Amino acid sequence: MKDGIHPNYQEITVTCGCGNSFVTRSTRKELKVDICNVCHPFYTGKLKFVDTAGRIEKFQTKFAAGTYASLQSPKKAAKKK
Repeated sequence: MKDGIHPNYQEITVTCGCGNSFVTRSTRKELKVDICNVCHPFYTGKLKFVDTAGRIEKFQTKFAAGTYASLQSPKKAAKKK
């Protein structure tokens, strides 16, 4: 390997949004992540939604009736009645 062209590979601390932290190696000085193996639903077995801007509630209210009437144009909806 040539000298002076590779980044510095060092030990760093990775911190998660849940408060968990662990040590690894990287070329960056620090890493901050949103989800780690302690709080990720795949590893915990718990269902957890990461909801941004109320998208889940918006979806549930839109399709609460069980029909797709809100997606149909007014002309098609009038013909079905």
